[in-house]
Amino acid sequence: MSAVTRQVVEATLRQFTDPNLNQDPVSAGCLREVAIDGGKVRVRLELGYAAGLFKNGWAQMLQMALEGVEGIDSAKVEVDCVIGAHKAQAQVPALANVKNIIAVASGKGGVGKSTTAANLALALAREGARVGILDADIYGPSQGIMFGIAEGTRPKVRDEKFFVPLEAHGVQVMSMAFLTDDSTPVVWRGPMVSGALLQLITQTAWDNLDYLVVDMPPGTGDIQLTLAQKVPVAGAVIVTTPQDLALLDAKKGVEMFRKVNIPVLGVVENMAVHICSNCGHAEHLFGEGGGEKLASQYGVDLLASLPLSMAIRMQSDGGKPTTIADPESQIAMIYQEMARCVGARIAQSGLGASAMPNIEISDD
Repeated sequence: MSAVTRQVVEATLRQFTDPNLNQDPVSAGCLREVAIDGGKVRVRLELGYAAGLFKNGWAQMLQMALEGVEGIDSAKVEVDCVIGAHKAQAQVPALANVKNIIAVASGKGGVGKSTTAANLALALAREGARVGILDADIYGPSQGIMFGIAEGTRPKVRDEKFFVPLEAHGVQVMSMAFLTDDSTPVVWRGPMVSGALLQLITQTAWDNLDYLVVDMPPGTGDIQLTLAQKVPVAGAVIVTTPQDLALLDAKKGVEMFRKVNIPVLGVVENMAVHICSNCGHAEHLFGEGGGEKLASQYGVDLLASLPLSMAIRMQSDGGKPTTIADPESQIAMIYQEMARCVGARIAQSGLGASAMPNIEISDD
């Protein structure tokens, strides 16, 4: 019987592809330790993204594969999730207590951007990350409703300078809606809106966040440019529907983020198909395949394709988005996969100040 070597272990691991990174764990740089003691093998992997619901199954799959290799009597695979701070735009200072900022944007309104942002934040939290969400849609804030925060709730103020974010469903939440009345419109010019956005971001006492999801207003105007130039955004998610008009505006959103050197992490397609609740007939009310075409055109991932569903709307209006209202549903699973892919794309963009840990080798 041949002796087990590190090369044999690595060759076995290379046969499996992490579906979130689209790479095997060795090529993706996740391998941190290989310890071999006769026929016993211990492997430690480190994922750079939140994957609490994925890592145990991934470890078990790799363990079974290793135990099927000749000469290996037993194997143990440990998978840890270590989320680092990642590179953002050059010359933009980091935000205190926030590792990664994700902008969720759309070219036009009414495509489900806020619903996507809320479910992305909640899905990342379910994967074990510390998450906050900032409602940057100054004119039409909606995250307070989606997170079930009662009208009139106000954030506390710390040291007469910082807002303390509210917490709902395990996510830190901050919104202009918490500082104004729901029935009072915000009638401000662009510079005032941009100033309010910067104040909300920089003067909120975020508590040690792995990810801050920013729900952007639709369009490519003052707020988007302010965010791109003043806030260290790790990447952007573009939300659209398959409709040609929505796709036209979504393309402008992609181009805007590219011009300001913010990576586009992928595209989310909402209202892709409607399934009749009576007969089960599937109908593409807003067109078909638009999100996939947009993603292909710009060389990014189609992160998710979601149906036009009454449940999504009712759960969001009720203050419990799908990810937590029905966590075992097919739609919730799509949001979880989307969240893991978003985190993985940020991790692949490269670490910032902190370097990757060294691989430790122990062969007996």
